[in-house]
Amino acid sequence: MIKSQFTLKQLEAFAFVVDTGTFRAAAAALGTTQPNISARISALEQALGTTVLTRDAGSVRLTAKGATLLEKARDVLWAGEALIEEAGRQDLIEERLRLGVTELVACTWLRDFLRRLKDAYPKLRVELQVDLSTVIDQRLAEGQLDLALQTGPFDKDSFTSMPLGEESYCWIAHPQLLRALGPNPSLEHLFAHTILTHAKHTQAGRALHAVAQDRGLDNGQIVHSSALSACVPMVLEGLGVALLPDALVRAELASGELGVLHSDWLPAPLSFVARFAADRAPRFVGQAAGLAQLAMQQAQHQKNLSDQEI
Repeated sequence: MIKSQFTLKQLEAFAFVVDTGTFRAAAAALGTTQPNISARISALEQALGTTVLTRDAGSVRLTAKGATLLEKARDVLWAGEALIEEAGRQDLIEERLRLGVTELVACTWLRDFLRRLKDAYPKLRVELQVDLSTVIDQRLAEGQLDLALQTGPFDKDSFTSMPLGEESYCWIAHPQLLRALGPNPSLEHLFAHTILTHAKHTQAGRALHAVAQDRGLDNGQIVHSSALSACVPMVLEGLGVALLPDALVRAELASGELGVLHSDWLPAPLSFVARFAADRAPRFVGQAAGLAQLAMQQAQHQKNLSDQEI
C-alpha cells in the first residue's frame, strides 16, 4: 500500500506547472502561493525518488522520467474525479474554473449556464473573463483559461471543440429609419447610412468588408465597436442601421423599439463552440462544456417558441 507517500495536491501541482509553464502561473491557477507549489513538487520528487522537473533560470522543463510520470499523474487525478462523480459527491470538488466567454454569450444564456454549473458543482468557483473571441483564444492557448465559450476563427486548432449552436444575424434600424428605407432595402441602400456592427476582425466584420469591396461600396460607412451592446443604444437613437446577432436585440424587436430590415445579404450565422484541452483538463471542465451546450440549446428552443408565437 502506498498509503500517504504522495498526495493529489502534489500531482495537481505537477500537472499545472507543466501546463502553465511556470511555478508562479501554476500557483495563480490553483489559488495558492509559489512556495507552496515548490514544496509540493519537492515532496513529490522525494516520495518518488526521481526528478520530474528541471529548473533553469526561471524556465521549467520536464525530465524524461517526468514526462512518463505526468501521464500517470493525470490518470490518477481523473480517476479521483471519476470516483467522486460515481459517489454523487460533486460537492467535494472545490476547484476554480477559469472561464472565458464572448459578449454575446454574456448577454444571452450565460446566466442559465452558471445556474446549471452551480447545481452540478456547488463549490466550484468561477473566474469569468468576457472579451473578444481573439483575446479568449490567446488566453486559452497560454493556459490562462480552462474553458472558452466562443466563436471562430481560431489561431490554434489543438483544443477539443464541442459545438454549442448558432446565432443568426439581422439588419435592424429605428422605426423612423425603417420607414425611410422600406422593409426590403438592398445592401447598396443600407450603405447610404452609417453601418453599426462589431469588431472588424470578427467573422461578420470580415464578411461585411469583403461583400462591400465586391459591390464597390464605401467601407468607410462601417463603424465598428468592440462591444456589441454599445451598438444597441446608437441604433435606438437612429444613428445608423446595425448588423447584429438577433439574440442581442430580441427584446427591442419584440417591443417595437427596433425593426428588422430584410436586405439581400447577411453574413453566415455565428457558430459557437466550447473549447478546452481534453488531454489535460480536469473532468469537470468537460462536464461544464456539456452544460454550456444544454444552456445554449435551451436558449435556442425558447427563441423558436417565441418566434412561433409571433
